[in-house]
Amino acid sequence: MIFNTLTIAGVDPSGGAGILADVKTMSALGTYACAVVAALTAQNTKGVSGVQPITPDFVRQQIDTLFDDVHIDSVKIGMLGHEPVTRMVAERLAYWMPDHIVLDPVMVAKSGDVLLDKAAIATLREALIPLSTVITPNLPEAGVLLGEREADSLKDMYRVAERLRKLMDHHRTVWVMLKGGHLPGNDTVDLLTDGDRMIELPGKRIDTRNTHGTGCTLSAALCALIPGTGDVPQAATMAKAYIETAIARSGQLNVGHGHGPVHHFHALWS
Repeated sequence: MIFNTLTIAGVDPSGGAGILADVKTMSALGTYACAVVAALTAQNTKGVSGVQPITPDFVRQQIDTLFDDVHIDSVKIGMLGHEPVTRMVAERLAYWMPDHIVLDPVMVAKSGDVLLDKAAIATLREALIPLSTVITPNLPEAGVLLGEREADSLKDMYRVAERLRKLMDHHRTVWVMLKGGHLPGNDTVDLLTDGDRMIELPGKRIDTRNTHGTGCTLSAALCALIPGTGDVPQAATMAKAYIETAIARSGQLNVGHGHGPVHHFHALWS
């Protein structure tokens, strides 16, 4: 069975992050990828030079028109950019209620450029997180969501993951995947918790500049893998293996002069 997946995010013209990266990932992992454009950016591997919002009404029209025709098995939410769009996405997903929602709370690009306005953060926390099956913040994003300093140790990550889980729906099994890539050292441990279990997903840092869009790619991989596995820990383990290989094989590409993209099609291109 081929599942239908959807990304709701911004467009990165360089293809390393955002909707283009999501569609590549979902396709590489065997799903049929759909996309709703929530924002436009002028962006390359070196940075973001401009952001153009999409009107909330047109975001609503895209979502409603798609769901009215296509059965969507899993949704990934990435860059939304502005509060009115964030609120509209939450409203329409609450109406259509897809089986799985993976929320990547995109706030800052790899280059340091801000991709989510401050007003949208409260809406993200109050309206979108409770709808989600999995949220995938990195350590800086987790700090912003909780209004506290960024975790700087694995011990701190345990506490942060537990606090994030409390923001989510308490009446069903939902997960936090807290990404530890910002920790010092060569280990990149991610934590996965549903409020009862705390699972460590170990990894090693790969020496490369080609890390543009890693968060987008990981969350898109989760979105693609959850419907087929029916198991978030299994999907998370597979998604982490996919992104690690995509990073390790990124040197086979030659895209840009900054933080290059990962190799989404590493398993398909010789």
